[in-house]
Amino acid sequence: MDGLLIIDKPAGWTSHDVVARARRLLKEKRVGHTGTLDPFATGVLVLLVGRATRLAQFLAGAEKEYEATVRLGYATTTGDLTGARREGVNDAEGMNAGAGVCAALGREQVEAALASLRGEIEQVPPMYSAKKVGGKKLYELARRGEEIEREAVRVRVVEFEVVAEEGGTFLKRNEDGTCDVRARVVCSAGTYVRALAESLGERLGTGAHLAALRRTRAGLFRVNEAVTPDELQRLVEGGGAGDILIPLEAALPHLPTAHLTNDEARRVRHGAGIRAEGPREWEDGGHVLMLDVRGRLLAVGVYDAARGLLQPRVMLAV
Repeated sequence: MDGLLIIDKPAGWTSHDVVARARRLLKEKRVGHTGTLDPFATGVLVLLVGRATRLAQFLAGAEKEYEATVRLGYATTTGDLTGARREGVNDAEGMNAGAGVCAALGREQVEAALASLRGEIEQVPPMYSAKKVGGKKLYELARRGEEIEREAVRVRVVEFEVVAEEGGTFLKRNEDGTCDVRARVVCSAGTYVRALAESLGERLGTGAHLAALRRTRAGLFRVNEAVTPDELQRLVEGGGAGDILIPLEAALPHLPTAHLTNDEARRVRHGAGIRAEGPREWEDGGHVLMLDVRGRLLAVGVYDAARGLLQPRVMLAV
């Protein structure tokens, strides 16, 4: 079984939990994913099954889209609702932390703060993240009470905007004096939405953290295409798992294609390049899908314009 599965990850599951469940259900050891989701988060997790695991390098850097709930009033040790409250971080003491800030917030103020976080920005990776420094995951150090220096990384925030509550309000006020801003985020891979939430709080003069996070899109794959792990189990038991498996040749629709003759396909199966002369719209050094006469993906190749050659780089042919 080879292809992509779009899973709607439930809250409380790690990304590895989802992969392990898929391996058991599909009876396939080669299952991976293209981008971790935190356990408290939900939404799109793209699984690669069988030979599709070889395509991870082309999918891991895809743009992501989220629906986030940013709670204003206090920060937490993890930047999300799973962490302990951090006192003295841009908030007042007591249960009504942030009440004054929330009472005074206007939509224009929130919109301006969101706008200041759009575009190319630098983020310091949170300690509670899977990023590795010196071969160790930051969250492993954080759980031991260690904090180390982290270099800022450049990310791109395409959209960071308010999603109105029912009735058109931009802010949901909570009984403890905090308030929630629901936001839509479109960003580059590697962007930490929890760090965006904290930065939003800083600009509004209060502590903040993520109260909820749902990934609605990863690259071209949207949550309305996804199935939950339980739905996947029912499909497998009913013999219908193949119906939702995205085939290899449809996994990278943003890449150009080359349709090979039978002789060219034979050469590619042996790792040889093929001639690709004449005017081409392909980018020199760019990736090209190499398909046989039946439209099956044999390899992902690299185009050498100077030599007029298309050389297979990632082999997928059986």
